[in-house]
Amino acid sequence: MKFPIPPGVFDIIPKETKEPWRASHLWTFVENHIRQIAAEYGFQEIRTPIFERTELFQRSVGETSDIVSKEMYTFLDKGQRSISLRPEGTAAVMRSFIENHLDQSAPIHKLFYMGPMFRYERSQAGRYRQHHQFGAEVIGSGAPEQDAEVIDLLYTLYNRLGLKSVTVNLNSIGDTESRLKYRTALQEYFRSYLGDLSEDSKVRLELNPLRILDSKDPKDKEINKGAPSILDFLNEECSHHFQQVQYQLQHLKIPFTINPSLVRGLDYYNKTVFEIVSGNLGAQNSLSGGGRYDGLLKTLGGPELPAIGFGTGIERIIQTLINQEIALPKPYAPDLFLIAMGQKAKDAAFIFLHQLRQNGIAALMDFENRKLNKLMQYANQIQAKYVAVIGDDELNSGIVSLKTMETGTTAQIPFNDLVKHLQNFLDINRRNL
Repeated sequence: MKFPIPPGVFDIIPKETKEPWRASHLWTFVENHIRQIAAEYGFQEIRTPIFERTELFQRSVGETSDIVSKEMYTFLDKGQRSISLRPEGTAAVMRSFIENHLDQSAPIHKLFYMGPMFRYERSQAGRYRQHHQFGAEVIGSGAPEQDAEVIDLLYTLYNRLGLKSVTVNLNSIGDTESRLKYRTALQEYFRSYLGDLSEDSKVRLELNPLRILDSKDPKDKEINKGAPSILDFLNEECSHHFQQVQYQLQHLKIPFTINPSLVRGLDYYNKTVFEIVSGNLGAQNSLSGGGRYDGLLKTLGGPELPAIGFGTGIERIIQTLINQEIALPKPYAPDLFLIAMGQKAKDAAFIFLHQLRQNGIAALMDFENRKLNKLMQYANQIQAKYVAVIGDDELNSGIVSLKTMETGTTAQIPFNDLVKHLQNFLDINRRNL
């Protein structure tokens, strides 16, 4: 191959491969579920560019975060502006919300997006340099019920898709007042292990010690086991909010585990944070994560409105479905494959092809005048449900021989009744799926 694909990215193609999660029909299946559930929960789609000014991510995500300091695709454009491919979706949505004055049109906004995100990191199972996210943001509500609703949306999505072994991890990282007290306690604790911390965490100790809790370094993880809990430093308001979130999840019968070490990796979070994991993804077992970020809009120059959201990786959803052997749809296959014998039949079949499609029947035909046996082989390859051969005899008699490919049986159908006949059979088959 002269120009192979760059490392860390992949094609989504209409074909089964050694990596079955790359088959496009599975992506369509998951995306359709996402759109359906988003609509049921009152979310509307927002689409933002795949690149933004670098300062947007530095300000929102945090300059000390691994994303900004190590993983962003950043470059100068021809106007010498620093531009970055979006590493996550929330910052861009907040920028769009402010720039388009959406706060003036309604008190609460429920927005969702689907699209690629970009992070330069070591490729591994479930983690890619271009990955795809479904994300949702609710702007304007600070109620604990709102926190529970976005978790419910995700949990419902995974349930509808059939995912098993799904666990909700829940925590609160409080407000600024709570975190200042907690920061001091963390620094005191980690300084006693200064010689054992990773080099990255030694830097984090002074800049943002909460990030040490999110470290993937094995030595840091061991030290983190004895770290003080943020839950012991929550003020009364934050503690009450967190209790109410738990109360609502219990009423919705959504099982969850309190995980005091869960802090998420971005600077803008406050109060509720959560992560939903699966036991079928190996080291990268997180399906989704999110939380509340009440101060982010104001930080970016917008109105002071509360907000909460999440992001879930579409690749990881599909991989988990496959790993758990969940029943999945089959690839696209046409309802009918038309074979025309001769130019007169070809002209008539082409018009009929259009009529079939106008009546909701997925139909294909050959334009290359290949031999009949080759065309029957092709019909098998594309897994057509039915095949109809049209030649001079069929045009003269008005009767078409319709072959059911699965059984090999044939039926003689009046040409004028073929559309209705196929609709009846296909409706029965689709109801039995």
